[in-house]
Amino acid sequence: MDFSLPADLVAYLGELDRFIEREIKPLEQADDNIRFFDHRREWARTDFDNGGLPRHEWEALLRKAKDLADAAGHLRFPVPKQYGGKDGSNLWMAVIREHFAAKGLGLHNDLQNEHSIVGNFPVVTMLDRYGRDDQKAMIDGSIKGKYRITFGLTEPHHGSDATHMETRAVPATRDNVKGWIINGEKMWTTGMHVATHCALFARTSGNDGDARGITCFLVPAKSHGVKVEEYMWTFNMPTDHPRVSFTDVFVPEDALFGEVGRGLSLAQCFVHQNRIRQAASSLGAAVYCINESVKYARERKPFGRALAENQAIQFPLVELATQAEMLRLLIRKTAWEMDKLTEEQIERTLSDRVSMCNYWANRLCCESADRAMQVHGGMGYSRHKPFEHIYRHHRRYRITEGSEEIQMRKVAGFLFGYMGPGKH
Repeated sequence: MDFSLPADLVAYLGELDRFIEREIKPLEQADDNIRFFDHRREWARTDFDNGGLPRHEWEALLRKAKDLADAAGHLRFPVPKQYGGKDGSNLWMAVIREHFAAKGLGLHNDLQNEHSIVGNFPVVTMLDRYGRDDQKAMIDGSIKGKYRITFGLTEPHHGSDATHMETRAVPATRDNVKGWIINGEKMWTTGMHVATHCALFARTSGNDGDARGITCFLVPAKSHGVKVEEYMWTFNMPTDHPRVSFTDVFVPEDALFGEVGRGLSLAQCFVHQNRIRQAASSLGAAVYCINESVKYARERKPFGRALAENQAIQFPLVELATQAEMLRLLIRKTAWEMDKLTEEQIERTLSDRVSMCNYWANRLCCESADRAMQVHGGMGYSRHKPFEHIYRHHRRYRITEGSEEIQMRKVAGFLFGYMGPGKH
């Protein structure tokens, strides 16, 4: 077996690095934009007087970087060729995401909001695989920022347990137009402050706990009855995570996204790609923390002796570096296998491995950032290093992004035989 990276992938990483140096780094340094990444980052990004939302200047800078990347042919790398992309595989995306995160914080890639010059577009995948032609027509606009489709799955009282959602959609006719009336509430509906639509999941049939009977709708964000109740201030700010209520919201039949009662297929399409790439980014961030700690330990000489000579410094970093090497192989193997399977096959035969990658990468990143803060001592305590930012973001992943316990539960299901092949 050949575990080396394909030569064309290595060449593309070099091309991306040159693009970053030529186009992105100058933009990052212009007009004091570095304030969004140095010790001022949280305050520069956050409009504390406007609900803690992202500042317009921050989001405009991210859009400008994306536009540069799109013009250079990089932003759409994972998108199908018919939409201007390169059909980038999960394996290539995993390698690229790790490579970017290992560079540290920067305009090329920001983990807090999934920004990257090589875009991660799970909603585009949903539109392409499950959308009608008129919905697929939204793909180009969603990449360019004309459309922003949020993901309305999680609920206040059920968290990661989507099958017990309380949001309901019932058939109705209004002004001689057939459609649905939706009532319910969603939580952590990221990006709703700039959204044009919400991919809203609601039960249309079946009983609580049933996987079947959940349907997805593309609901215009400005529909009558849609209300942002509050923005949840979070571990690391700014926040774009609201609690949103849907009260007697009427949508016509053409708001249907995918098949009636099969909405969880769309959700799985979203999360599998997202979580393997998230795992790769978490690994890259962990590698950054490890490398910076090793570099600092070799340079820092308290009491006339390099920190790197102390086994108390060496051995924890040795363990983290070893875990990173093993995790890299698991992530790349899993991504490679995902490229050969349909979404349904991934859920049935491989989703335990995706979960393994996800929960362990987030854990490793938190431990590596925590160790980096300890190794760096006083500077590690300060915000002049990015370790606290990395720690808080990936601690958030362990809590909220299909939480660590849910991922481990998926693995347990395969391990003990009540999930996996033959159980769907």
